[in-house]
Amino acid sequence: QETALNDSAGTEEGREFGLYVHWPFCRSKCPYCDFNSHVRDRIDHESWRTALIAELTHAAVEEAPGMGPLTSIFFGGGTPSLMQPATVAAVLDCASRHWGLAGGIEITLEANPTSVEAGRLADFRAAGINRVSLGIQALDDRALRALGREHSAAEAIAALRIAARLFERFSFDLIYARPGQSPAAWAAELRRALELARDHVSLYQLTIEPGTAFHTRQSRGELAIPNEETAARLYESTQKILETHGMPAYEISNHARRGAECRHNLTYWRYGDYLGIGPGAHGRVTIAGSTTAYRRHRAPEVWLERVWADGHDSAGSSAIGEDERIAEILMMGLRLREGVDRSRFERLTGRSVEAALDPARLAPLIDAGLLVLDGEGMRASDAGRQRLNAVLGHLLA
Repeated sequence: QETALNDSAGTEEGREFGLYVHWPFCRSKCPYCDFNSHVRDRIDHESWRTALIAELTHAAVEEAPGMGPLTSIFFGGGTPSLMQPATVAAVLDCASRHWGLAGGIEITLEANPTSVEAGRLADFRAAGINRVSLGIQALDDRALRALGREHSAAEAIAALRIAARLFERFSFDLIYARPGQSPAAWAAELRRALELARDHVSLYQLTIEPGTAFHTRQSRGELAIPNEETAARLYESTQKILETHGMPAYEISNHARRGAECRHNLTYWRYGDYLGIGPGAHGRVTIAGSTTAYRRHRAPEVWLERVWADGHDSAGSSAIGEDERIAEILMMGLRLREGVDRSRFERLTGRSVEAALDPARLAPLIDAGLLVLDGEGMRASDAGRQRLNAVLGHLLA
């Protein structure tokens, strides 16, 4: 992964610079999903392509001038595999012209494994995608129906085999702690999945989010997920199986062989620079020591209308103050097994970890074995990552 300076205003040497492209549309809304995703009967692909290029150009000129090269690009959603490959190619060409692409750049597209979308993977490969992330979610047909997925387990397996043939790097998602799922059943499903994996998987524990169909069903008493004790057992067995398979967790929900970590997500977690285009996308860019946050409007139609009217759609920008920057670095970095690197923290904040935090809040977490602070930096223990929200709530209160 190469980084370099284009000029004096560019990305700091050794610092990541990513681009996120949000495609907000799905064929259907999954009952557990609270992402910014929407179902529409018709999509004007040419209008969306033009709008994405317009916002990308605005971002390059007004928000991150002179930066680059890009070290990663991520097409997320929604379901980006519903995009036309020509849109992907146009975005990549525009990004390359404005910032340049680092040698070995990672360019990821999220995809669903339905037969129609899987058949288009070769077209996305030709457009410039070099890594795909497949939303498998389960390898059990009954579970897939319960999760509202449109594909079957057979289609999921077929899509994984296509991805393995077309791409040197690919990943897939699975959801566990599903209603009625036992540790034994999950272990068997996970081992089956690992036979199909290459070097990266994302494993998410099901959570019930407000505003989702699952939340409504749970509030009516129609949905029961595993209790905390069972969920903890599922988490612990997941870690053990993946460790044994040579794919330990490098982040709370992400597992990879050494060197196969998702570079784009590492940019977020290591507090690198990134920009986002498309509805609801956001970014963090540091120029001359000052970090600015950017955000876009969430509603697709509002976003599109404003881009057509103004050439971009910004829901606002704000300077990130010192305390907010420290909090963001810790909230992101402690998700990683490596934690928050001491030298990176000092470069980003101008302070040591010890000087930036309240000793009265930090010491009890260290004493309880939830955080480790040493010469390399600060990181959460295995127990600390399992309880990270509570740890951060105490540390940053």
